[in-house]
Amino acid sequence: MLQLDVMLKNAEREILSATDMKKIEELKVQYLGKKGELTQVLRGMSALAPEDRPAAGKAANDAREKLNQLFSDAEKIISDKAVKERLYEERLDVTVPGRKQDIGHTHPLTQVIRKIENIFIGLGYQIAEGPEVESVHYNFDQLNAPDNHPSRDEQDTFYFDAKRLLRTQTSPVQARVMENNAPPIRIICPGRVYRADEVDATHSPIFHQIEALVVDKDITMGNLVATLKLFAKEMFGEETEVRLRPHYFPFTEPSAEVDVSCWVCKGKGCPVCKYEGFIEILGAGMVHPNVLRNCGIDPDVYSGFAFGLGVERTAMAVFGINDLRLFYENDARFLSQF
Repeated sequence: MLQLDVMLKNAEREILSATDMKKIEELKVQYLGKKGELTQVLRGMSALAPEDRPAAGKAANDAREKLNQLFSDAEKIISDKAVKERLYEERLDVTVPGRKQDIGHTHPLTQVIRKIENIFIGLGYQIAEGPEVESVHYNFDQLNAPDNHPSRDEQDTFYFDAKRLLRTQTSPVQARVMENNAPPIRIICPGRVYRADEVDATHSPIFHQIEALVVDKDITMGNLVATLKLFAKEMFGEETEVRLRPHYFPFTEPSAEVDVSCWVCKGKGCPVCKYEGFIEILGAGMVHPNVLRNCGIDPDVYSGFAFGLGVERTAMAVFGINDLRLFYENDARFLSQF
């Protein structure tokens, strides 16, 4: 009995003086472990007289419960203290202004694409999309580009094999729509296109185009010019003028390069427009009869016009940017301006 009393007093003193869980675990091993002090007392009970063993056994069990209670209380005290210290160290002053969260916004190229889409949706056009991995059939054959056309050259186009390539324009979407839909057709075709161009301030092997197509009865060049004028004024401002210059495209006849009056000098002449007063923005023309015929549309009954523009160059004009590469470098200092 005396041995148990001494052990309990020593244990209580050491447990109450413990300051961390590691020390508590060490004391548990010291007093309650397989070779602990209480275990040694229990083993020594075999030397007692039989009539003394019940009282000794009860005293030993009481000592075990006392030790368990001491350890439990000590663990709670240490745990509560640790929580309080952590709460103090990690406390937040709710009166301090929070950190401003930077919110992203639409990329300038996407802004321009959506603006163009909205202009033509307002005119009753629909948005059409197609695959970027395209067949030679739709990218060239259906668009009246002969086998010897320079755009078919392997140095100009990314081929997978003899029949598949990365589309060089969004015009294949027009061919697919004409094959599967009867006129009247009014669509715009936005999307990424690919050409084997060297990267510089005005060229990239990957860029974006938006092409438009109208096919119906009695569509004339006058309809094309009126549409281009309306688009230019909506896109670049009410004072914008449009100029057409004869050109050649295999999928349109007649064809034209389309210029708009310089948005910097308003047509007076400046370094941006090379003192011409106009800047080229797109190509256009009347849909070639062969293209209509290839897509199952009778060119004697229907006619149409088409035009296409590069989104990057249009965005450069709208935002006054002089290097196309800035759109792809993901510099937050540049993008945050738009």
